[in-house]
Amino acid sequence: MNTSATDLDASIAAEVTRVVELYDFTDDVRVTPLSRSENIVFFVDDPARETKYVARVNSGRLAYHTGELINCELDWLTAIREDTDVIVPEVIADRDGRRVHTLNVPDSPTPRFVSLYSFISGAEPSEENLPAEFRRLGSITARLHNHAKSWTPPAGFKRLTWTEDMILDDKLGWGHWQNGVGIEGETAVILERAASILRRQCERLPKDRESFGMIHADLRLANILVDGDQIAIIDFDDCGFGWYLSELPAALSFIEDHPDRDTLIHEWIAGYRAVSNLDQAMVDQLPTLFMLRRFALLAWLGYQVDHLEFAREIGPQFTMETRKEAEAYLARFG
Repeated sequence: MNTSATDLDASIAAEVTRVVELYDFTDDVRVTPLSRSENIVFFVDDPARETKYVARVNSGRLAYHTGELINCELDWLTAIREDTDVIVPEVIADRDGRRVHTLNVPDSPTPRFVSLYSFISGAEPSEENLPAEFRRLGSITARLHNHAKSWTPPAGFKRLTWTEDMILDDKLGWGHWQNGVGIEGETAVILERAASILRRQCERLPKDRESFGMIHADLRLANILVDGDQIAIIDFDDCGFGWYLSELPAALSFIEDHPDRDTLIHEWIAGYRAVSNLDQAMVDQLPTLFMLRRFALLAWLGYQVDHLEFAREIGPQFTMETRKEAEAYLARFG
């Protein structure tokens, strides 16, 4: 049976409402759509409670959208909230202590899972003061990594790994980068050469405790909420094991060509080093980490073309910019 997107969304919304009934909300609780990107987010408002909540429904398209891996994501998120002063959402369990629920949506092509969090107010950092915001972001990222280095995950903890084989060989479910928007002809040849060199360079990067561990993996502006002096981090959906410094290329996702790029990089590093050590040898590897992020985004935009207008709008230009960066990368490392 063919099911329209509207019907599927209605089925998902009905299931989220059913799951919310498993929590300690009153009968007056309201569930309304809030946002949509990779996942669908609903706003959960109980007039009897001062705190508001959100329910996140995973798309189910990615290799790490399983109940087991989502629960592990929530383990780390909970530990960050309990062990540090980094502001992150609170994970909310139902009356029976369950944090992840399977939605009964027969017409969904993949299993869907939902989890509830406290709602955090705020807005994306203003572009009027990006350098200062990037310094703050570097500082908060360092605090996140300090926790990751000292944290002992619970037994059976599993999350994805953001390494060259996972990204270049599509073990994440994002799609093959070769299927990115407009990758053909000479552009494809140049990117293939760059990918080969990139793989070799990544294999040389250290994976010791000071360089590699649990990261957010998508700490870009869209996942940062600023409210006065408060800065919060949301959306840990992509968190996993990776090089700590790869958070910096992620922060510049889709604004890689910002006219103040060098200043933003400098401020992020300065903010990070004010809190934690950052080895200069790893900083020298930033061109490789930036290129690895670009290949990940090529893949992401390619598979999101069928789902997001954003991908259709920027995909062709992003591919051309990546080709230009790949040519420079080849000139330096090839």
